[in-house]
Amino acid sequence: MTHARLIDTAAPSAPRGVVLVLHGGAARRTPMRVSPTQLSVLRMVPIASRIARAAKGELAVLRLLNSTRGWDAHHTPVDDVGWALGQVADRFGPDLPVGLVGHSLGGRAALLAAGEDPVVSAVALNPWVYPTDGHLDLTGRRVLVVHGDDDRIARPTSSAAVARDLARTAEVGYVTVEGGKHAMLRRGSVFDGLAADFAVTTLLGRRPEGVVGRILAGEAWIDV
Repeated sequence: MTHARLIDTAAPSAPRGVVLVLHGGAARRTPMRVSPTQLSVLRMVPIASRIARAAKGELAVLRLLNSTRGWDAHHTPVDDVGWALGQVADRFGPDLPVGLVGHSLGGRAALLAAGEDPVVSAVALNPWVYPTDGHLDLTGRRVLVVHGDDDRIARPTSSAAVARDLARTAEVGYVTVEGGKHAMLRRGSVFDGLAADFAVTTLLGRRPEGVVGRILAGEAWIDV
């Protein structure tokens, strides 16, 4: 059996919180080990770096490499997040707040794992979700969904339905990125910046500005 792995982007000796960065990637006909060089994994490198820069040494930022590609019915990326949370608790202590930032299937994993005890916030970037994935109780969590309106892989209508459901219990913001496609290459700095600002603000309690400031002030639906 293959195992998930954690890769450090930033690991200060006494962080005030931890961010787990979760990649996407479609399944294959047979279970395949995740490669550090697959495109869905590499796309999260600049996002993790952006979060680390914004945190200025106050957050540990770790990229999770899933045990297998895609979403297997017997072992999903949510299980890998659970494993990673255990590793974080062992390494940094059980009391640090954790933020999840994921893309595509990683965005789905971030939302579905957001109810775990140490998690205080989750960012889902172009999440590949089922419309029913929002039937969760995320009381006390802050959630940001960012979706490009030109995404042809993961449907924005599905993530919007999930966001509306989650808003029954959590503080949820939804940002539509005009012209954004699934890979987040077009207007990539917008996706990266929103993820970093939201993670850092919710974990460190900094004064929010810009779009994230508007979201945290209660403006739930924003186009950028």
